[in-house]
Amino acid sequence: MGWRGPVAAALGLVACGTATAAPPPATTQVDLLCDAVYLPARSSWVRTVRIRFDDQRVRAVEIDGQPVYSFNVQGSTILTALDNERIRIDTAALAWSSDFRGQATSQGRCERQD
Repeated sequence: MGWRGPVAAALGLVACGTATAAPPPATTQVDLLCDAVYLPARSSWVRTVRIRFDDQRVRAVEIDGQPVYSFNVQGSTILTALDNERIRIDTAALAWSSDFRGQATSQGRCERQD
């Protein structure tokens, strides 16, 4: 079952069936809109997240239209960083949290954009 487990199930995109020898699997994408509240400034930012994946793994992650070059998938959570901000996106809880080198932190809810 590979990657299809936690993240794909959390996003409601698990396909049933078995794979046969065929061209590479098509990439699917999910767009999230996350409302993150940053402390200590108490400012709210809307963050956009695009997750591209196939039947086996997450292929790409973009935040605010910028590709992230490194990410790690742990269960239903994607861990990454962008511009010194360490970001955690929980696809099961549809939640965003981040830390900007200890100077600011954020938490927020995400909505799936269809």
